[in-house]
Amino acid sequence: MAPLSILDAIVLGVVEGITEFLPISSTGHLLVTQHLLGLGDEAGKVAADTYAIAIQLGAILAVVALYRVRIASMAKGVIGKDAEGRSILTLLVCAFLPAAVIGLAFGDSIKDKLFTPWAIVVAWAAGGVFLLWWKPAYGTRNISDITLKNAFIIGVAQALAMWPGVSRSLITIVAALLVGCSMAAALEFSFLLGLATLTAATALDLAKNGDVLVDAYGWGTPILGAVVAFITAIIAVKWLVSYLSARPLARFGWYRLAAAAVTAVLIMSNTIG
Repeated sequence: MAPLSILDAIVLGVVEGITEFLPISSTGHLLVTQHLLGLGDEAGKVAADTYAIAIQLGAILAVVALYRVRIASMAKGVIGKDAEGRSILTLLVCAFLPAAVIGLAFGDSIKDKLFTPWAIVVAWAAGGVFLLWWKPAYGTRNISDITLKNAFIIGVAQALAMWPGVSRSLITIVAALLVGCSMAAALEFSFLLGLATLTAATALDLAKNGDVLVDAYGWGTPILGAVVAFITAIIAVKWLVSYLSARPLARFGWYRLAAAAVTAVLIMSNTIG
């Protein structure tokens, strides 16, 4: 099993932080990066995959820091002191459930069949073509105007992101726009739903494979990767909100097509496999 150096930890943390909330798929980027770094061979696959999930803690904490006012509002809603906060929390629970149920039922099968470089290429390319073809009409619905039906639709769409390369961020933003949300509301709901989904996925995976992670890499490099992911995720989220306030999602389509093309070349040249 290949060791995980400090530089590897930093690189993976940067990749996680930058890509987690951008519509380009963090899972796809992390899997390709692992191959390029020589990590995740048969002997170390579980440890490497668990590391990639563990450093999501940094991205989770970035959303907590940036949306702490909204999160505090939802916390007050739990104890009956903020009606809007309670309503938004209910919507997030509704949106979270479809992916949670599907993940628990089929998560291992999905990993076995779809966590491959070629599957990532297909998802990147399909998403890129979709973004270049799609001409969205942004709605005016605020996050507090989202209905339970809207939230469930977004949640069902999120389940598609279990295919690496699809991008949880992309699919939830698109679904939110399709049910009439403004771009600002779509982004906020996507980030908050990501907070719930990533927290659950990280907790579940660490409970199952945390000992494998620590045995392989210790404590230092996972913590370093999470810290780097936290810093870069804050930068990425702030940039994305600013960028999409004046520019279309379609521009990410070109990036996805380029990523798919580069990865296909790497596969065919046996650089990754």
